[in-house]
Amino acid sequence: MKEFKQIPSVDKLLNLSEVKNLIQKYGIDVVTYSIRNVLNDFRNKIKDGQNAPATDIILTQVEKEINKTTEGSLKPVINCTGVIIHTNLGRAPFGKEMVTNVFDLLCGYSNIEFSLENGVRSDRNIHASNLLKYLTGAEDVLVVNNNAAAVILILNSLAKGKEVIISRGELIEIGGSFRMPEIMKTSGAKMVEVGSTNKTRLSDYENSINKNTALLFKAHKSNYSIKGFTEDVELKELVNLGEKYRIPVIFDMGSGLLKKIDNTALMSEPDVKQALATGADLACFSGDKLLGGPQAGIIAGKKEFVGKLKREPMMRALRVCKLTLIFLENTCKYYLNQKLLIKNNMIYKTLNKTEMELKSSALMLQEKLKKFNIRSTVVQSHGQYGGGAMPEHTLKSFSVVINEKFGSRKNNSSFAENMYRKLLILNRPILGILKKGEIHFDILTISNEDIPYIAEMIDIVFKKVTQK
Repeated sequence: MKEFKQIPSVDKLLNLSEVKNLIQKYGIDVVTYSIRNVLNDFRNKIKDGQNAPATDIILTQVEKEINKTTEGSLKPVINCTGVIIHTNLGRAPFGKEMVTNVFDLLCGYSNIEFSLENGVRSDRNIHASNLLKYLTGAEDVLVVNNNAAAVILILNSLAKGKEVIISRGELIEIGGSFRMPEIMKTSGAKMVEVGSTNKTRLSDYENSINKNTALLFKAHKSNYSIKGFTEDVELKELVNLGEKYRIPVIFDMGSGLLKKIDNTALMSEPDVKQALATGADLACFSGDKLLGGPQAGIIAGKKEFVGKLKREPMMRALRVCKLTLIFLENTCKYYLNQKLLIKNNMIYKTLNKTEMELKSSALMLQEKLKKFNIRSTVVQSHGQYGGGAMPEHTLKSFSVVINEKFGSRKNNSSFAENMYRKLLILNRPILGILKKGEIHFDILTISNEDIPYIAEMIDIVFKKVTQK
């Protein structure tokens, strides 16, 4: 085809002065790789009926492709959604204090698998173990790469080819379409559902116990709730049943609350120490939700069972890297002192903000916007814990809403959406909330030091949107 012949060759493009400048900056390999990708893309478009592009269009796309390759896709995002543990934004943020505390460990070598006492190789599982045993009251602790991995390891090690009894009301989906039945199947255990969606009694478990029963499994409904005509079996009741038939009881806690602070919702959430005090054999939970640390699955409980998990060949695939252990250990240190916890753990630091502090921050952002001649209103809003934790509970907060009006409701909605999307393509993106044709910025998850930047970027984007 004539159109295909109009596409310049790779060699021809490499000899252009504009491309030679790119080669000097990025190197021949990256530039050549990007040119080939762009040319292949244009050839596919020609096949679909498009015309051959001009050389300047090709060069523009080549530069974009180079940037896409070399800059990487991860960016720091300012969270203006009011969702504290935002799954899509990396869940629990670390905060500057945490990063400062672990800086030396991140920069050089560490004793991740080396005994400084004996001068020989050691086990990486010892790190954070003593702290977690103290904080949870567990006999032993094991850390894997996430809570789903923790569940699979437990089921595969203790119940492969055998039956695991679980309530139908606890067949949770943990996100990303991963569901408890699928996890059970992957582990090699046979799931036995008992009770109904809204009602499960202790007798339902007991009537299903047989010689092939390996575990009694309870999953905390941390990311949903069932109300009304309901009945549930308490963990302690299940533990007593397990002791009667000598069957281990496993509690999947999900969110992983280590310590209750003065927060109404948290007071009703089971903490790990409380759960293990009932006599549960193992509890597993996430590291990057209410705990406020890195992504990890933490298994805590009786030494007999944790020891067996440690010896499983699967552990090699599920073990965590040094970064996880460094951040987890330092996260746990804050739990030794409640003042440090509230100061340095970003989850609890955010939860500890007073209504007066939140309103003051919202008014600060409004005032900054006013200096740019952008009208806004401060309204009451409701933040969320996020990460599947306590979905029924909201947190008092305030949002700043842009008030500019452009005639029809459709125009206002279009303005808000354009603002929203353009704020996402900044070098440091700002994620707001689109609500009823308006754009909101919830102050709960905004740091005061970011407010000048947010106001400045809103002004820049506002001008771009309104000049059209």
